[in-house]
Amino acid sequence: MRKNRIGVLTGGGDCAGLNPAIKWVVKTALDERLMVGRRKQCEVVGIRDGWEGLINIESSIVPLNANIVRTWDRYGGTMLGTSRTNPYNLKNNCSRVVLTNIEKLELDSLVVIGGDDTLSVALKLSQEGVKIVGIPKTIDKDLCETDYTLGFETAVEVITEEVDRLRTTAGSHKRIFVVETMGRDAGWLALEGGESSGAFIILIPECDFSIERVNALVTEARSAGTRYEIIVVAEGAKPIGGTQFIRETGEDSFGHKRLGGIAELLAAEIQQSTKIETRSINLSHLQRGGTPCAYDRRMGRYFGIAAVDLLAHNEFGMMVCYRNGKITSSPFENVIGRMNCVDIETQYDVERYNGRHTIIGKEVRSRKV
Repeated sequence: MRKNRIGVLTGGGDCAGLNPAIKWVVKTALDERLMVGRRKQCEVVGIRDGWEGLINIESSIVPLNANIVRTWDRYGGTMLGTSRTNPYNLKNNCSRVVLTNIEKLELDSLVVIGGDDTLSVALKLSQEGVKIVGIPKTIDKDLCETDYTLGFETAVEVITEEVDRLRTTAGSHKRIFVVETMGRDAGWLALEGGESSGAFIILIPECDFSIERVNALVTEARSAGTRYEIIVVAEGAKPIGGTQFIRETGEDSFGHKRLGGIAELLAAEIQQSTKIETRSINLSHLQRGGTPCAYDRRMGRYFGIAAVDLLAHNEFGMMVCYRNGKITSSPFENVIGRMNCVDIETQYDVERYNGRHTIIGKEVRSRKV
């Protein structure tokens, strides 16, 4: 009897949690006890380098089994490799090649692990008849329909650890440090990384900031006796009336510009205005690296299992989600083209440029009366 052939790939930026997800896609699909209930046998093949691996299939396909992936969940990055290749790139549309190669490789279904860009390709392929499901992955945590995306918690831990290290030199020299995080147009990394590390100021894309107000807050803190300050700023944050800072000209195959440079500019502005020595540092790809934290290992496991469950129940065109403490799913159409951003009304203090300082809302208080 021919086995049901499942392909799995990772696309977009790498992060922690990808390998745990791959491992549990493989282990679940090949679980002999589960196969009895599903009444079908499966095999799994890994596709190297994201969508690029389905455009150039020579040497890009690797058979996977439980023994091969046994230790993968303890490693960061992706053992299958990744790329930012877009098969539907208007300048070089390779989508027909991908569809032809899926048929040539006799792939019955695909599990795609990625963010908005990777899953936007999955949506288009699904609309063309490919049996496909997605697993949410992005340190930006900007995907809708899910409360968590793989890689986020590990990235927050990296930010926290690096800020902890900066505190020693900041305190020794009475300096201000401006720390730039990733996140593109969503402020989750800066916000939760800043909250975790106890940053004095947190600047996010969802709330344009006043440089004058930042300087006033810093001056106020020094007058109160603080020896140093840590400011965490998202790469997509911008001053009132300004624009996002672009690190490099040009765009990737999905039309994105590379953001960056806001920390350096802000540090210069603060030092010039307050006369306090101010340094900047961009954490950049440090946030993507390292071994996955315990939470990303568990979520990778749950997402991987859920993805195979969706395939087993013929629920294609869906992304695995985590909402309100439960693993669930949502159609690609509900995810792509939308963005999960910080709600500054409930999750941000616009006066102090920081995380919220009050938690219990009016509705909760009124129930006690």
